[in-house]
Amino acid sequence: MFIKQIVIEGVDGDVEVLQIDGGALVTSGSKILFEVRANEDRESRYAKAREVAKIICGTVKHHTRWGDKPGDPNATNSMIHDVLNEIDRVAGC
Repeated sequence: MFIKQIVIEGVDGDVEVLQIDGGALVTSGSKILFEVRANEDRESRYAKAREVAKIICGTVKHHTRWGDKPGDPNATNSMIHDVLNEIDRVAGC
């Protein structure tokens, strides 16, 4: 089974991940966020998933005792990895 497109409802808007040749295009509304290539390194893809998590889960407003800073995604590391897995699934990584 191949997943060609996925839409994730978020706090700050929906995020759409659409399969393109050799990867995926990630958009939110009418704004193109970035392109993920299937051969891109995992650290780079994780950084992009972290940005998507900000749209899906919102952002931290104040410093927290766990070390989160304002502007960080309001998501756990596990949640960011879930976002990364979905992007990877569409991109064919």
